[in-house]
Amino acid sequence: MAYKSNIPICIFAILLFSSCNAYYNAFYADPQKCFDVAKQKKPYDVIIVPGFPYDSGRVNMVLSERVKWANYLYKNGYTKNIIFSGGAVHSPYVESKVMKLLAIQTGIDAKHIFTETKAEHTTENLYYSSMMADSLGFKNIAFASEAAQCSFMKPFTRKFKLTVDFIPVILDSIVRLPTRLAPIADSLVLVNNFVSLKNRESKLKSLRGTRGHKVKIEMRRAKKLKRRSKQRL
Repeated sequence: MAYKSNIPICIFAILLFSSCNAYYNAFYADPQKCFDVAKQKKPYDVIIVPGFPYDSGRVNMVLSERVKWANYLYKNGYTKNIIFSGGAVHSPYVESKVMKLLAIQTGIDAKHIFTETKAEHTTENLYYSSMMADSLGFKNIAFASEAAQCSFMKPFTRKFKLTVDFIPVILDSIVRLPTRLAPIADSLVLVNNFVSLKNRESKLKSLRGTRGHKVKIEMRRAKKLKRRSKQRL
């Protein structure tokens, strides 16, 4: 009897484990697993690196980490090109242009660096940069950032119908990099008469932007334009 009474518990445990495993695979970008995939698929035509606010006169830890990871992937043959993505969102400095100047300091050839300046949310970093990559003829694409951000973006590749891999930062790979990033010439990336996103958008609108609302609108517009062009033909 005890054996039979344990059967439902075992079945529940198996189902719970399976669902947890499915959730893990669907939503979490495991750094080592993703890196192993990247090793097999490299070189990527381009990696997308999302921006982060720049503090005038100093390079913050997140910016430094993302630029150094881009440098690592470029120097070690994981990518041929880099798209830095982000406009002037929370500070008056265009994030993608800041990152380009910092990346050049690390020795990345400027001709292999592209900047996407429209994005104000991470979903937009992913979408607009993917559209830019497509327009440049890049097919094999990856998104490179912290594991948490890559995990957050993972479901949006399906929502936006994008074929993009993820290469989360592996800190052990960059912690010993000798590169020291110096402050840049602020005037080169400064937006005059700047108004921050929090003063341009309500919290609700900003949340919807984070969830890809603006991207969905643009995707619908693109579909309409495509239908109209077909009708004209």
